Amino acid sequence: MKIVVIGGSGLIGSRLVSKLREQGHEAVAASPNSGVNSLTGEGLAEALKGASVVVDVTNSPSWEDAAVMKFFETSTRNLLAYEAAAGVGHHVALSVVGTERLLASGFFRAKMAQETLIKGSSIPYTIIRATQFFEFVKGIADFSTEGNKVRLPTALIQPMAADDVASAVGRIATGSPVNGTVEVGGPEKFGRTQGFARGCYRPEGALLRYRGEREDARSRRWRSARRDAFRNLAHSVRGESGGGHPLMDATDSG
Repeated sequence: MKIVVIGGSGLIGSRLVSKLREQGHEAVAASPNSGVNSLTGEGLAEALKGASVVVDVTNSPSWEDAAVMKFFETSTRNLLAYEAAAGVGHHVALSVVGTERLLASGFFRAKMAQETLIKGSSIPYTIIRATQFFEFVKGIADFSTEGNKVRLPTALIQPMAADDVASAVGRIATGSPVNGTVEVGGPEKFGRTQGFARGCYRPEGALLRYRGEREDARSRRWRSARRDAFRNLAHSVRGESGGGHPLMDATDSG
C-alpha cells in the first residue's frame, strides 16, 4: 500500500515512515526537504499519485495566533483538495488530546479548525489525538521557566514515547477509516510538578501496561523514554542545554 506521510522528516513522521517500510508498505516521506510543501501545494500532485492513505503529521513553523491558524487551514485545505483529485481513500491526521478544552490557545484553535475541515470533507478520515510526548518534557519545563521560577499547572499528564505514537498512527493508517476520533495516551498519569521538581519520576510498584500489546517490550520503551526525558530535564536545570517550544519540534512544518 502506498502511504504518503506529510511531515515525514519530523520526530513522529520519520519513525512512522520507517515502521511502515518495515511492514512492506510503500511509505513516502513528504516534506519541504523532499520538494513537497503542503502550505504552498508544491509537489503534492506528484507525491499523491497512486496513494491509498495520506497521514498528516505536520506542524506550523510559527506559534503566533494568525500564522498558526493560516498554516493549518491552508495546509489542510490543500491536502484534502489534492487527495480528492488523486482518489485517496483515507486521510489520517495527528492532533492533541483535549484540544476542544484548550481553545484559549491560538495553537489549539488552529488544531480545532484543522479537525473541522477534515470532518467536513468527502474523504474518509481518522483523527488521532495523542497525549504529550516524553521527548518534550524538557521543552515544557523550558517554556514554563522565567528566571529561576518554573510555573506549572497542577493537572496530571499521561505522556507517550514518540516511538509508541508512531506505532499507533501506523496501525490506524493501515486500517479502515473510522470517520471519527481515536485517542491514545501513555500507560500512567503523574503530576508535572512532581516529576519536574524531582528531575526524575519513578513510580513505586508501578505496573506499566498497554492494553492489547506485548507489555514487557512496550513497558521498557516507556521507561526508557521517561528516563531520557528527565535526564535531559536535569541537564537543562543545570544550564547544560537550551530548549524551544514544547510542541514546535514535534512534527515537520509540511
